[in-house]
Amino acid sequence: MTNTFLAAGMPTPTPERYSTSSPVFTPAPPLPSQIRPPSPSPTILPSPPSPSLSESETTGDVGCPLTLSPSTLVVRFGDPVTANCSVSRIGFSFLGWVVSLAAPDPTMDRFLVWRVDRMTDWSIRPTCYALSDQAGQCDIHLPLTVYKPPDNVSISFVNHTGPMFEGQQYTLQCTVEDVAPVENLTVTFYRGRTVLGQQQSNINDTKKPVTDIFSLNITPSKEDDGVQYWCEAKLELGPDGPQLPPVVTSQKITTTVLFGPQLVCPTELQVREGERLSCEVRGNPQPLVTWFRDGQVVALPTHSSRTDAGKYTAFAEGHLGQRNFTVEVVVLPGSGTTNSCNEHFLLAVLLIQMINWL
Repeated sequence: MTNTFLAAGMPTPTPERYSTSSPVFTPAPPLPSQIRPPSPSPTILPSPPSPSLSESETTGDVGCPLTLSPSTLVVRFGDPVTANCSVSRIGFSFLGWVVSLAAPDPTMDRFLVWRVDRMTDWSIRPTCYALSDQAGQCDIHLPLTVYKPPDNVSISFVNHTGPMFEGQQYTLQCTVEDVAPVENLTVTFYRGRTVLGQQQSNINDTKKPVTDIFSLNITPSKEDDGVQYWCEAKLELGPDGPQLPPVVTSQKITTTVLFGPQLVCPTELQVREGERLSCEVRGNPQPLVTWFRDGQVVALPTHSSRTDAGKYTAFAEGHLGQRNFTVEVVVLPGSGTTNSCNEHFLLAVLLIQMINWL
């Protein structure tokens, strides 16, 4: 949206005068007497341009010898602003600013500073113009971005509270409050330190602060139990913006994922004689597990022998239901606890014999 600011008594230029980036010199009705440059006889000068200029009119060219310093501006809402406009060619004796805040009086000097103590206009379009008796007028637009970091950034789940279930889909929602310009905003979702995705706003054509909501679908697994989700809002303002882009982060949500019961060992388990038979059933919450062998309740052996080989069945009962798991146990001869001791004894005997041979 373009706002037009004209000095009192100055007509609005026709759109054809500013349809290209090349300066156009067109006579216009006389300026009010209070800004007419002094001369021995009255001089008719063109009116200053409207700020409704095309985006390409950002720098002067050979026909319009105007220079802006700085050439572009990025300013935080409420901060001061200063910009200088100067004319390099003799003959353009009249210089002025068309701007909605603190417009300085036109001058016949070669430069004119525009200064604002506190930026309060979100859609401001400053324009500097120069007038000449012979050539007419030319103008240059100062690209200016007014920004404001978010007041608050928060994360939540859509229509859900409490624990989540493994394998089900949930929607994370990141709310960014009162940020401008929203078109420069990038929102990043995190799982711990892992980036889950980045999004930008679909809101266009507004310079004023707005609140925007971003969503991301996730499907948690048991590995997500206890992890933290959060989001980050960053204003990407380019090389003319702050050296460190404004960043606001949300609070962190620690998740609880319900899963299981799940068997944490192969269905064919090989152990060596003397080793512990270890087979775990996991879940959240931790299920109650009972082991059976040949229809009898048993405890898993801590020192396996060949007689412990066979089929074992785990009956697991948890918050998410009941499950049975069958494990075929194979006991191999070799380096279990007992055999390990025998091997150490034989190695010691061999070392003693070698010493005696020396």
